Amino acid sequence: MIYFSIFLFIAAFLISLSIGRFNVPLIQVVKILISQVVPTGMEVTWTEQMQNVIINIRLPRLVGASLVGGALALSGATYQGLFKNPLVSPDLLGVSNGACVGAAIAILLGFPSLVIQGCALLTGLLAVLISTSIPKFFKNNSSLMLVLGGVIVSGFMSSLLGITKYVADPDNQLAAIVYWTMGSFATTNMNQVLLVMPAILSVMVVLLLMRWRINLLSLGDKEARSLGVNIRKTRGLAIFCATILTACAVCLCGTIGWVGLIIPHFGRLIIGHDNRYLLPISTIIGAVFMIVVDTIARNLTGSEIPLSIITGLLGAPLFVWLLARQKVRIS
Repeated sequence: MIYFSIFLFIAAFLISLSIGRFNVPLIQVVKILISQVVPTGMEVTWTEQMQNVIINIRLPRLVGASLVGGALALSGATYQGLFKNPLVSPDLLGVSNGACVGAAIAILLGFPSLVIQGCALLTGLLAVLISTSIPKFFKNNSSLMLVLGGVIVSGFMSSLLGITKYVADPDNQLAAIVYWTMGSFATTNMNQVLLVMPAILSVMVVLLLMRWRINLLSLGDKEARSLGVNIRKTRGLAIFCATILTACAVCLCGTIGWVGLIIPHFGRLIIGHDNRYLLPISTIIGAVFMIVVDTIARNLTGSEIPLSIITGLLGAPLFVWLLARQKVRIS
């Protein structure tokens, strides 16, 4: 099943590169990509316009969509396994709202896109740092207190975001903030993608390597401790990695809902609850889902549709369908 999902990802990636307002035949897409790896010895059968569209416009946003979709899905599956709650999403600890505040402040100050990206990443991580400090302040390290800390910080960051919207210039700054918070790859370039790619890929590897430990944590603290797992360090590392994934995803394209919530459910429907297989297949399905969403966003109408609108329109019915499929098990 994992091999089939990899094949599905490759097919979706190539087809999405081909589809657009300027269609490029699939065979030409493959040749253009190969020519970038093997620059000599291939007959040029494509135009310069085709190459520019594929390499400079569509390829960066599709690589970004793959990274974001995989990161959010893996983060969501990790959180759901750690907290033993299928309704947990990647923005559990306030990272999304925190990143939005940083991006909004950078937009207000007129910073360029790379600085906006960096500010979003830093404030997202700061929000999670505050969330994880609240249980220490109350000397209560339970999972429930950590979740409550995330709710507190998320609500506070949401208020700060509201303040930035209130003081923003309605003619340009407010529109930019709102559009950013709704998610889009419209302005994504390869430099922005390469900035977060090493962090996303390295953290993905760490989480995938420790997925059997997440299995043990999902059994409960007593069982995991009896099996020799250092609960505090393992949970802390997993939360840190999932937070980095979410923060990097948000800083690249803005906030995108539903992906980290529903994709792990699809993974469980396909391959079961074992995190050794659930985490990798959720990552691949998340990447495929975001590729499909981005393709719809740039082709459905004459203008770019924010990603959160499409993920919401697709995610809500899909979640209802998933609940209907699992009705017997839930009851």
